[in-house]
Parts: sequence; structure tokens; C-alpha cells
Amino acid sequence: MSKISKKQLEANRQNAKLGGVKTEEGKAVSKYNALQHGLLSKQVLMGGENKKLLLDLEKRLRNELKPATEIELLLVDRISANIWRLKRALGFEKDEVISEYEGGLGLKGDADLFFRYEIMLERSIYKALHELQRIQAARMGEKPLAPIAIDVDVSKE
Repeated sequence: MSKISKKQLEANRQNAKLGGVKTEEGKAVSKYNALQHGLLSKQVLMGGENKKLLLDLEKRLRNELKPATEIELLLVDRISANIWRLKRALGFEKDEVISEYEGGLGLKGDADLFFRYEIMLERSIYKALHELQRIQAARMGEKPLAPIAIDVDVSKE
């Protein structure tokens, strides 16, 4: 690796100070980066999370759901990953409630977006579980459930 001059080093330091979000609009958008990259990340385990707890969850779900084929195992892995993400979301929610209670900024008016993430994760868990049950029933020679789980929304929205 080549050495850089003191002049270049100082220029790099000055440039580093210029980065980052400056406007209130930009800050309002960037505050959700942690949610997006934490809740919806393709990577299941995030920095600081306990890998052993995730592996224990996966092991318990595999014992409970008893996948016998690669497809079944894939569905169980998807279920465990989304349960892990949902637990993370519930932790974020708890932190936000505490923050708001203590006078912090919190999510406040933008909470709808946050709760949509939770609902999306729950639906994904139920969908994978339903498909797993269908595949296992067919494998055992039973009549599989209907191919689509229908959620009835009675809200006026």
C-alpha cells in the first residue's frame, strides 16, 4: 500500500466532514434506514444479535415442523428467518414506545409504515407455514389444504 501525502490526508479529512444528510427532509427519510436494513435485510442476523439464539430458534422450528424434503426445509428456514425479523421489529417497536414516552423523537406520525413491515412479516410467516402444511399433507397421502390462504379484512380501509 502506498503512502499518501499529508496534503492528501488533510483533503480526505475535509471531504469526510462534508458528507451526510443536511436537510430536515433528508433526515426524515434517512431515519428509516435502520428499519429498512434491519427489518427487511436479506441478511437474517444483524450486528450485535446473538447467533446462538437464532440457531436455537431454527432448531426448535425444525423439530416442531419436521421438514423431510429440501422444499420443506426451505419453507421452515423462511419461517424461522421471518420470526426472527418479527421479533426484531417488536424490539424496535418497544424501543420507540419507550423513546416516545421519555420525550424522544420516536416514529409518531410515520408509525403506519413501521407497522406495515410487521404485518408483511406476519403474512409471510403464515403463507410459508400454510404452504408447508400443504406439501406435508400431500407427501403423507392426505388431501392438501386449499392452495391459497385467504385473509378476510373487515376494516373499512
